[in-house]
Order: sequence, then C-alpha cells, then structure tokens
Amino acid sequence: MLVRRGVLARLYSATLRGVDAIPIDVEVDITGGKLPGYHVVGMPAQSVREGAVRIRAALEAGGQELPQKKITVNLAPADLPKIGAAFDLPIAVGVLVAEGLFDLGEFEEYLFLGELGLDGTLRTVRGALAAAILAKRQGKRGIVLPQASAGEAAVVDGIEVLAASHLAEVVGALAGVAPMRAARLAKQRASDHLGLDFSDVRGQDLARTATQVAVAGGHNLLLVGPPGIGKSMLARRVPTILPPLSSEEAIEITKVYSAAGLSAGLASERPFRAPHHTISTGALLGGGPLPRPGEITLAHNGVLFLDELPEFQRNALEALRQPLEDREVMISRVNSTVRLPASFLLVASANPCPCGWNGSDARTCVCTGGTVERYRNRLSGPLLDRIDLHVSVKPVTLAELRRLEPGDSSATVRARVVAARERQRARLAPHGCRTNAEMTPAVTRATCTLEPAAEAHLATIVERHAGLSARSIDRIIKVARTHADLEGRDVITRDDVTSAASFRVLDYDPTVDPRQFLKLPPRPRAQALPQPSTND
Repeated sequence: MLVRRGVLARLYSATLRGVDAIPIDVEVDITGGKLPGYHVVGMPAQSVREGAVRIRAALEAGGQELPQKKITVNLAPADLPKIGAAFDLPIAVGVLVAEGLFDLGEFEEYLFLGELGLDGTLRTVRGALAAAILAKRQGKRGIVLPQASAGEAAVVDGIEVLAASHLAEVVGALAGVAPMRAARLAKQRASDHLGLDFSDVRGQDLARTATQVAVAGGHNLLLVGPPGIGKSMLARRVPTILPPLSSEEAIEITKVYSAAGLSAGLASERPFRAPHHTISTGALLGGGPLPRPGEITLAHNGVLFLDELPEFQRNALEALRQPLEDREVMISRVNSTVRLPASFLLVASANPCPCGWNGSDARTCVCTGGTVERYRNRLSGPLLDRIDLHVSVKPVTLAELRRLEPGDSSATVRARVVAARERQRARLAPHGCRTNAEMTPAVTRATCTLEPAAEAHLATIVERHAGLSARSIDRIIKVARTHADLEGRDVITRDDVTSAASFRVLDYDPTVDPRQFLKLPPRPRAQALPQPSTND
C-alpha cells in the first residue's frame, strides 16, 4: 500500500482570457514510489510543462531541491487551456508546501503569479492588474506578484499587493523569516506628444473645426484630400486635444496593455495607435489560439489612426464594421468566445484617387475613370456609413502657410472639448453613455431636441439627397448635438444641422466643396446623383 508523504498543497492563481483574469486552482501532490517524475495536467501549454526545468533550477539556486518523488500538478478547471509561465511561482511554492517544509498559513487566501528565472528571479507577467481585480472580486486577502508587475496592480484598493523580486523572498515570507514589501503604484510617464500642438496646422479651418467636433463628441472622422495638405498632421495632433483620463478609463487602458504585455504602470494618457496599412485582420482585431488584444483594443479609450484608408486590406476594413457599432470585438473559437473592449475614436485619411489630385484645382489628375472608381470602391458604403464625419480637405494657399498668426492652440481647443464633454456627461449619465457618439437611437430621440427650423431644414436635406440612409441621418443628428454642445446650447438649431450635414461629403460627392453643396437646388428623387468628375 502506497503511503503519502507530505500534504496536498492547494494555491490560487489565474490565467488570461482576452483582457480578463480567470481563476485557476493549483494543486500539487507529492507521493513516494519507484518512479520519480513531474507531471502537469489540466490542459497545460508547452510553456507550462517546461516550467519543471525553471522551477528545479530556481529552487536549487535558493538552497532547495525538487524531491526525487512523483510530483503531480493539477490546474483546475481541467477543461480550460493554460498558457504562459505565470504558474511557475504557485507551482514552486506548492511543491515546498506539499513536501511539508512549511504551511501556507495566512497566504492561503492569496493569489500567486510569477515567472521564474533559472537563478530564482521573478520576471514580469501579463495580466497583473486583471488578476488583482479578480482577487478583490473573489474576496481574497491579497496577491503576490513579481516586482516588475506589482506596480500596476497596486491601483486596486481593498487587497494587499505584495511584490517580490526573487523566489527566496517569497519563501522567506512563507516561513515567517522576513515579510514581503507592499507594492507601490507605478504610473506611466506622460509624453509631451513630441511637442505637437494644434496651432501648428495653418489654414484648414474646416478640417480643424471637424476635428474639434469629432473629439468633442467621440465621433469617427475621415479626412479626404490630396497628399501633403495636412491630413496626417491634423490626425497626429488629436491626442493633444483629448480630455484627461478619468480613473476608470485609466484602469481600463492599463488592463488592456497589461494583458498584451505592454504595460509600464497605470496609464496616464490616452493611447494613439497608427498601424501600417499592411496589417492583417487578426492583428487589427485581435486573435490567436487564446485571443490577445489587437490594435483596436489597444486603442481603447483613445485614438486609432488609419492613414491611407483605401490601402488597407478589404477584409480588415470590413471587420471594423461591428466594433465601430458595438464598441467591442467578439472573437469566437471552437471552445470559447472572448469579448475585447474596443471603444476608440477612429481617425482616418484618404486620397480621392490613386494619384491624389482628382477634383483639385492645384494639379491635374492623371487617373482614368475606371481607376478612380476601383480605388473608391475599396471603401464600402456600410463602412463609410459608420463614420460620422467625412471632410473634404483642400490645398492651403502660400499666404495661409506663411501667415504669422497661428490658430487656436491645443490647450484652447482642449478646454472647449472638455466643456462639451461635461455637458454630454451630465445629460447622458442616466442613459449609461459618456459621449454623443455612444447614443443609441432611443437615447438620441430622448436627448436630442431640434428646434422647428432645424427639423424643417433636416427634412429639406433628406429630400434633396435621397441617398442618405437612416444611419446617416441619425449620425447627422448626433454630430449636430455635439456642435450645439460646443456652442453651449441645449436645443439643436438650424446652424447645428447645417454644420453636421456639411460633414457628410462622401454621401454626395467627395470632390464637391462641403460648404457649397447644401446650396444646390432641390433635385427630383428619380434623378441620379452626380458622378465624381474624372480626367481620362
């Protein structure tokens, strides 16, 4: 009869699913026998199985050894895949407890996470903040983390976040020799956006206004115009006029970056992501065997800038349609479905044609009609319908470029944006929304009151331009609401509707001056919309 030596050790740990932590029980059993060995069960990945080598070397570096017995490690629940090296620390501690060297004592109600180096050092792990949030939700007393990861988890109140840089520190605390130190909150260093300022943009008054409206209401923005006229320049200055982060938003961003292994502490500013147009669909949306955040999730509560939008893969662009509506992306696998947050401000730029000069008075377009049509068809109607503001950006004159008087600075524009956001927050708080762009049709009807002249003008616009979809009309009203918020008005006026409708140029003609198209005479519904001008 086999006699058990030691005890069955049970510790708490966690693994990541998307950006959230899932609780994992780590059970370690050591028994005598003729065939010593090390076995891990519970759907462990190769990185978890290889932990035996790291654990053995780390224990030997601290003066301990893996017992020459049969060691069985169970990671429960058994039907959930386990990946990563964060189970090294709980397994190593479990081996020592199961061997009877010490009891867990008060540490029975702690979560353990940490990757071990061969010399016993504890290395950073992904998802430390998510694990700390899980520990608090489960009523645990605290969490033990590597020093490099504990700083971001210290933002969670109500639990002890203990930091260690070496396995020996953990063993000493468990043995009652020396306590581990409490982690201090680490914050990311705020950047100055490389000295960028909104006043750097000369001219482009219409595009500047549209950008301000987009940021104030959280609306998606597309800038269309020839190359080299300031589209990217404007987009890269959007972070300088975004409102400051709330504590809740900072935690959400940090949680995402921690899950991606990119966190350097609590986020202090909104993310700005600008992936290259060669990005794959998986890298843009997220994915993998155990789905990890993609660019749209890394842009959560910040800005996603897609430069040269028609150059992106069609599949990648079409995959954006659902996240733009739902503000989250759902990634389905055979054995699980993961939801990743994706509430971002989309800022995109595009040329009107491959050469970039279609419809411009500055240079002659060299593209054929078919080339222009194929280029524009890379952006589907349903995708464009989900972008609130389409702005035609015109070349700037030399006088505008050389003028000494700058436009409004980032600080001035940001103050107006913050004031508009405060009006939205007060109005939309009962409906669970933070910005006008997040309003559902029901919330839009309940909170967006148009004066009679504005209602009549909206009806005239819809009559003139029969191609407007119901979604387009809804977004015109949302943008008009934001324009009114910037002006400090409670009721949407005719001017607000006119301004909002002028920012939908791709619903009419991307080569027309958006300040002029509303002055066109009414057309019968049966008459076709004018085709874009081309040069063969």
